[in-house]
Amino acid sequence: MPVKILMVCLGNICRSPLAEGILQSKLPRNQFIVDSAGTGDWHVGRQPDSRSIAIAKSKGLDISRQRGRLFTAKDFETNDYIFVMDNSNYKDVMRLAPNAEAKSKVSLILNELFPDENVDVPDPYFGLEDGFSNVYGMLDEVCEIIAEKLIAKHQ
Repeated sequence: MPVKILMVCLGNICRSPLAEGILQSKLPRNQFIVDSAGTGDWHVGRQPDSRSIAIAKSKGLDISRQRGRLFTAKDFETNDYIFVMDNSNYKDVMRLAPNAEAKSKVSLILNELFPDENVDVPDPYFGLEDGFSNVYGMLDEVCEIIAEKLIAKHQ
């Protein structure tokens, strides 16, 4: 049974689709499934932001087939790990957690890079073009660490 990892941000069109694509590219597809979701429902069914698609494409990743979806309490049952992009998303996700086991699956993604510092991945949606490039760099670095840990733990 593959290990399932979920990436979560606010609208599921900028950060979490990038994180999904980046992490999936670093893991064996037959052993790991990476998905993404948002805590808000504004972009359900839509593809990622064109700027996320463009930066991913420039790095050799195609995330254009992804579609936004809403995070639900059922995601605790279907996923082994849930990485959230910022403290606000963390609070929203934890509010839906039915029990301690569910809560234990959730972590701030950048805590893998900066342990216990609770650093947010900045939301590039309202920023300039280079915000997407900066976010991609952060996510690429942290996803490398996550991939190494997951592969070591689940081989």
